[in-house]
Amino acid sequence: MDVQAWTYLIVGLTFALYIGIAIWSKAGSTKEFYVAGAGVPPLANGMATAADWMSAASFISMAGLISFMGYDGSIYLMGWTGGYVLLALLLAPYLRKFGKFTVPDFVGDRYYSNAARTVAVICAVFVSFTYVAGQMRGVGVVFSRFLEVPINIGILIGMGIVFFYAVLGGMKGITYTQVAQYCVLIFAYMVPAIFISMMIAGTPLPQQGFGSMLTDGGGYLLDKLDGLHHELGFTAYTDGSKPMIDVFFITFALMVGTAGLPHVIVRFFTVPKVRDARVSAGWALVFIALLYTTAPAVAAFARYNLINTVSNTQYAELPSWFKTWEGTGLIAWVDKNDDGAVQYVNGKAFAGKPSFTEEEGAQGQRLISNALTDNDNELYIDRDIMVLANPEIAGLPAWVIALVAAGGLAAALSTAAGLLLVISTSVAHDLIKKQFNPDISEKAEVTIARISVACAVLVAGYFGINPPGFVAQVVAFAFGLAASSFFPVIIMGIFYKRMNKEGAIAGMLSGIVFTAAYIIYFKFINPAANISDNWFLGISPEGIGTVGMVINFVVSFIVSRITPAPPEDIQELVDSLRYPKGAGEASAH
Repeated sequence: MDVQAWTYLIVGLTFALYIGIAIWSKAGSTKEFYVAGAGVPPLANGMATAADWMSAASFISMAGLISFMGYDGSIYLMGWTGGYVLLALLLAPYLRKFGKFTVPDFVGDRYYSNAARTVAVICAVFVSFTYVAGQMRGVGVVFSRFLEVPINIGILIGMGIVFFYAVLGGMKGITYTQVAQYCVLIFAYMVPAIFISMMIAGTPLPQQGFGSMLTDGGGYLLDKLDGLHHELGFTAYTDGSKPMIDVFFITFALMVGTAGLPHVIVRFFTVPKVRDARVSAGWALVFIALLYTTAPAVAAFARYNLINTVSNTQYAELPSWFKTWEGTGLIAWVDKNDDGAVQYVNGKAFAGKPSFTEEEGAQGQRLISNALTDNDNELYIDRDIMVLANPEIAGLPAWVIALVAAGGLAAALSTAAGLLLVISTSVAHDLIKKQFNPDISEKAEVTIARISVACAVLVAGYFGINPPGFVAQVVAFAFGLAASSFFPVIIMGIFYKRMNKEGAIAGMLSGIVFTAAYIIYFKFINPAANISDNWFLGISPEGIGTVGMVINFVVSFIVSRITPAPPEDIQELVDSLRYPKGAGEASAH
């Protein structure tokens, strides 16, 4: 069978599995819809947490960014991995002990204020929609290549699948679907990595192959990559070009942003006990480490194979995968010097992205509507294709290529479902139930939650069709927004009993408004100004969430000191959070 037939088979089987699980685990109560009945075993919850946390950015885009950025790409590895450790050790057990469904629920009760709850809902929805845009884009990229449909149609298909199991099963359905999705995505990530490691470095361990000698006698892989980069005018693969201040701020924003992501935090409410939250956090770290320790090797393998395959190769002699990807518009070549060969060197090939019509793209013909740049580079490559195209570049069997497609879809859909549930829960539970209609029946609340998911899917699809950047870049923005809004109020809510509602509200608003304004200005209002010379202290939009977090902390502390202290019972509650006595099951109210 060819790649497309294998893709239809494997993707079709995985989708049938997800839908079957959703039907089997249909939620019948608010507790099942919001926190899977708080009865998920720690091992299964750890697997679901890993799938929820490892989004399309981790599976599709992270290794692609590392492929192009080299050393600088380590910010994503360090930030996201460190952030999960921070979340598991510093926040999850205390939030689980507090016993609420959502971050806005924690904020509203800890800060004894519906106004604080509303601000938290707004922040949660804003962060979640920013994050889910990247997931939907990842779904579209996979479908456009492997099912040979336009990206926008692929996004619509993904919307339909997520809508079905998120609306039907709620958190219960999503949790057990994510267990299956983790198995699919990690298998899909590791199989080609092992094959390519054997081919390039002669070892089945990609982590070892990353630092090994090449089987062709060309020296160490990383030394070879450095040499190739030098020849083509790129920065050495093992050297960094970003200013150290920006590296630090991006890494820190990703780290504390992870610890403030509402769709990850809610996973620790789905287990029976506080101890189970700690155990599931440990399992999740093991499951996450499998992919994250492999990603640098996948990035290096893909970069090495890509350069050797396309650089200075006659276009007519390029393998079929190149022309197939051209049909998606995610790879483009224009012969600037009319020699018929692909010149791949440092620099942009086009003043903008290449443009294709669907018909011309399918025929492998290029329709270049953007002005050409004056450098020698003739090749445009979208970073988000590197993991997906990696098996094809390496010449692996068709079933492996199709498996990677299924893995990319599993990663994107698992996180998208978790994010959409956060949005629906924020609306149904934190706004309708907690503020507007406390006497609403459980059945009506679940109905509103399902309607909210449906509306959220439509908005998410729009952002997927009109994304603000690469998948991992969009996700980095979401982490910055989470860092600047939620992290300070959660940390101070747990460890600083003098923190009050006025401080929390002022801190969240100041942090997220500053961060969002900075990102919107440089990415949308004036993208031409998005260069380091114009950034505040040389900090990029991806890293500005760290500054927003500091602003949040400072404003929260100052405002809380000059306004009345929290009630005595709230201060006693904060003291009790840090002691194991009294830990119990999550409460629905």
